[in-house]
Amino acid sequence: MSILSANKVKLNAQPKDKFEAIRMAGQLLVDAGHTSAGYIEKMLEREATLSTYMGNGLAIPHGTQDSKSLIHSTGLSIVQIPQGVDFGDGEKATLVIGIAAAGGEHLDILTNVAMVCSEEENMESIQKASTAEEIIGIFESGMES
Repeated sequence: MSILSANKVKLNAQPKDKFEAIRMAGQLLVDAGHTSAGYIEKMLEREATLSTYMGNGLAIPHGTQDSKSLIHSTGLSIVQIPQGVDFGDGEKATLVIGIAAAGGEHLDILTNVAMVCSEEENMESIQKASTAEEIIGIFESGMES
């Protein structure tokens, strides 16, 4: 099972708030078999204690430290939000990337995602992408380099 695939990308999402955006990202991970349903609650719990908004329109919600047992395999989900969703302090996320990392892969994946999204042109391309494959291509080429 690949970390990122078309069934884990949601285009043109319109969540009403950051919690709904996180639920969308979490549900994609659950539906793909990466996590148990309880992982979504752990993602929301983490957000309640510490914002996962990274800047530049990017939020990377993930579970709490005690949610490892709910993860079956490593996966990423991507929710593209063209209008953006408020993540607090007037910060709008246009890209929400859910992470479920089995074992010690967590930091590597976070680092790779942050590197891809730190490139202004990558973020623009992701926000303009009209297919899941376009988005996956940006991440795959960015993570290989």
